[in-house]
Amino acid sequence: MSTFSKSDGVFQPWTGQTEAKIEIGMGLTGFGVVFLFFGMMLFFDKALLAIGNVLFVSGLSFVIGLERTFRFFFQRHKAKATGFFLGGVFVVLIGWPIVGVVLEIYGFFLLFRGFFPVAVGFIRRVPVLGSLLSLPGISALVDKIGESNAMV
Repeated sequence: MSTFSKSDGVFQPWTGQTEAKIEIGMGLTGFGVVFLFFGMMLFFDKALLAIGNVLFVSGLSFVIGLERTFRFFFQRHKAKATGFFLGGVFVVLIGWPIVGVVLEIYGFFLLFRGFFPVAVGFIRRVPVLGSLLSLPGISALVDKIGESNAMV
């Protein structure tokens, strides 16, 4: 499974492995989000939420790599956020889905708040979604989310 680079003719083994891992990771993360959504819609079903949590975290590991996942979650300034998020995953796994989901959501917002301004800026450039974000009631909330100064 080794190939030659088209640009310089250099032999590069396992060239397609990274793209395959990222595709698998995106699929796992997507299925994790779907399972979490259906778990919440079906009255906080423990099994669906547990499967969704495992798929989401494993998909994230595939997308950005295992080492970078550990470095992301276990930074000193993100200790509280990581504690809430992983604590929520643990609480869901032991059987208290509503408490666990609340802890996970709080931890998720603390962990990923540095990405929200980027996401809001991207969504504002999408034709239909951008006009929805400029509606009077939604625009104030979106502006508050988009002003986050938190470091990633």
